[in-house]
Amino acid sequence: MSKVRTGVAALAMLAALAACGSTEPEAGGQAASDGPRVLKLWHYESADGAMGKAWAEAIKQFESSHPGVEVQFEEKAFEQIRQSAGMILNSDEAPDVMEYNKGNATAGLLSKQGLLTDLTPEVAKRGWDKLLSPSLQTTAKYDDRGIMGAGKWFGVPNYAEYVMVYYNEDLFEKHKVEVPTTFDGFTAAMDEFVKAGVTPLAVGGAEYPAQQIFYQLALSKAQRPWVDGFQLYKGKVDFHGPEFTYAAETVADWVKKGYIAKDSAALKAEDMGVSFIGGKYPIVVTGSWWYGRFASEIKDFEWGSFLWPGNTMSAGSSGNIWVVPENAENKDLAYDFIDITMKKEIQNLLGNSGGVPVAADPAAITDEKSKELIENFTKLSAGDGLAFYPDWPAPGYYDVLVAGVQNLINGSKTPSAVLDEIAGPYEENLADIGN
Repeated sequence: MSKVRTGVAALAMLAALAACGSTEPEAGGQAASDGPRVLKLWHYESADGAMGKAWAEAIKQFESSHPGVEVQFEEKAFEQIRQSAGMILNSDEAPDVMEYNKGNATAGLLSKQGLLTDLTPEVAKRGWDKLLSPSLQTTAKYDDRGIMGAGKWFGVPNYAEYVMVYYNEDLFEKHKVEVPTTFDGFTAAMDEFVKAGVTPLAVGGAEYPAQQIFYQLALSKAQRPWVDGFQLYKGKVDFHGPEFTYAAETVADWVKKGYIAKDSAALKAEDMGVSFIGGKYPIVVTGSWWYGRFASEIKDFEWGSFLWPGNTMSAGSSGNIWVVPENAENKDLAYDFIDITMKKEIQNLLGNSGGVPVAADPAAITDEKSKELIENFTKLSAGDGLAFYPDWPAPGYYDVLVAGVQNLINGSKTPSAVLDEIAGPYEENLADIGN
C-alpha cells in the first residue's frame, strides 16, 4: 500500500473515509475502490534494451516496497504514444506514469494544454534536481508557452542519450576499410563500400533515423547560437542558410553516390535496426537507445561505435522523461516509482546494460562497451555538445521532417523545395507563440 500517513489530520481523514466504506484515499483526493490499488505504467522501451531491463527491476522493487499495490504495465510503441498521447491524457484512460518524448513539440505542448502534472514540489522534496545536471534539466522544464529550458518541472529524465555511428567491424575488415576519425575519412569509407557493391548506411526514412542524419549534417556547419535559435527561439533561423542547405544537399548527394538506398525512404526504425543486427549493412547512424539491444542481439560479428566525425555537437539530450498525467488516479504511487528509477542500484543496472545513466556510481559500471558509451556521452555533455533533436521545436514537426527527408531520399523534391517545406510550419509556430 502507499506510505503510512501519520498525524491527527491523517487519522481523521482515514476515519472519515472508513465511515464511507473506504479504507484509503487516492492521490487525487477521491475514495479508492475496493480491492488493491493499481499503478498504471506505460513505456515504449524494448524488454532487452537497457532501459527496459532497468525499469523491469524498478517494477520489482516497487512491488516489494508497496505490498498490495498491483502494477499494470502496458508496453506501447513510440509512434502509438506520440500520435495519441494528447487524446488519451485528456480522458479517464490516462496512466499514472508514462514515458514521453521531451521537447517543445511533445511534452511542452501537453504541459501548455494542462495535461501534465506540475512536478516541481516533488522534485524539490525528493532531491531529483540534485541528481540532474543543468543541461539534463533543460528537457524537464517548460514555461507557459511550452518552451523547454525554464519554468516548472513537468517531467523527470532518468537516463541520457545521443546519436552516434555504429559500425560492423567484420565488414570493415573484410573490405579493408579504415575506421574513420574524420568526416573526410567517413565519406572515404563509404566510397570504399560502394565500390565493393555494398550500401554503407542502414537508414529508416519513414521514422526518426533519416532526419537525425540530416540534423547531424546541419550541426557540422553550426555553432551553439544557431542551435539555441532553432530549438529555443533565441534568434531567427534561416532555413536557406549554410546549415540546413548543406544538410539537404548532402543527403540528396549521398543517395546519388549510393551511400543511402532510395528504398530506405519507406523503412521504419525497426527495419533499420534489424538489418544492422543481421549484418546486412556496415554502418548505422542512430541513438544510444539501440546500444543495449545491439549488445544483446548481435551474435555473429564484432561491432563498435564512435561519435559523428568532425562534429563538436550531436543530436542528444536527457532521455525521454517520466510524466504524470494531470488525470492520473494514483499520483503518489507514480512519484514513488519515479523515485525508484533514480536510485543508484537501478542507475547502475541501466549503465551496465548499455544505457547512459544520470545518477550511477561510476565505479559500478564494469561492462567495457558500456564504459565507452558513457565516456563518449561525457565528452559531448562536458563540451556543451548536446544539440537536442530536430523535431522538437514545433508541434507536428516530426511528421514535417519525416516527409521532407523522404522527399530528399526518393528525389521527389529538390533540396531547396524541401527547405521551404520544413520552414513553413516552423515559422507558423514561431508566430503562434508570439516570438
